[in-house]
Amino acid sequence: MTAEIQYLGNLRTESTHLQSGKVIVTDAPVDNHGLGEAFSPTDLVASALVSCKLTLAGIAANTHAFSIAGAHGSVLKKMGTDPRRIVGLDVQITFPAALTDKQRAIVEHAAMTCPVRYSIHPDIVLTVDFQYA
Repeated sequence: MTAEIQYLGNLRTESTHLQSGKVIVTDAPVDNHGLGEAFSPTDLVASALVSCKLTLAGIAANTHAFSIAGAHGSVLKKMGTDPRRIVGLDVQITFPAALTDKQRAIVEHAAMTCPVRYSIHPDIVLTVDFQYA
């Protein structure tokens, strides 16, 4: 097992990662009958995509003996209706400006091959913008 999830009532859940004991609470968003006081389940999908991309870029950087310390990302989740679902994810990832062209190619390729990306339904419009600052 990877996690145990408990329904806490009031459209809130608590997920416990069994290996580490770390806990994540989710809450339904305000536009879907919730309080919006924590990540929604679809927020976690969106966030997982960026976390995965940064993690794979970090693995690639480590493999090639350079650092991406300070890299960060953001994501805009777009929701659709009928059925309610994620219809788009706009991702922005910023890497350190000091990376060479070769290093940039390495981290961008790695970020584009993360497993979460391949787990997202192909109907979801995904845009990824890499920046260097």
